[in-house]
Amino acid sequence: MNIATVGLDLAKNVLQLHGVDRQGHMVVRKQLRRTDVLRYFATLDPCVIGMEACGSSHYWGRELAKLGHTVRLVAPQFVRPYVKSNKTDAADAEAICEAIQRPNMRFVPVKTQAQQTMLSLHRARAGLVKSRTALANQIRGLLGEFGIVLPQGIRLLGQRAMAALSNRDS
Repeated sequence: MNIATVGLDLAKNVLQLHGVDRQGHMVVRKQLRRTDVLRYFATLDPCVIGMEACGSSHYWGRELAKLGHTVRLVAPQFVRPYVKSNKTDAADAEAICEAIQRPNMRFVPVKTQAQQTMLSLHRARAGLVKSRTALANQIRGLLGEFGIVLPQGIRLLGQRAMAALSNRDS
């Protein structure tokens, strides 16, 4: 097969592939199980592979680039206008293939493993800070129901809450 460009719609277990030749004619449309993806692309000559920038796209981008392919990630909002019919995996793969061939398309760079690790740590920390803030606000709200008003700020919240509660009659 003379595949020049591939649109790959990512999913948990089954990935949908849409491949075209240099003239834009469809050459292949198939489903691949997750375990078969790398084996399939290892048999192809180097081509351009497009995917939506979503969960696992950076992993697949790194793996497919190791096989010699050019990987392009596209933000989902830039793929949506190219979906021609109802939203199906096959239609999405075709739309991705169409989108990556556009000359003015903006692509998302594939993150390295180190970049993804750092981003994961930042997201985990942001989640912890958000949870801590929500809990502090909940404690302030509950204590407010008993007439105990505490100033904003997380640093001394525990000490001031305990002090205010220990000074109460009941």
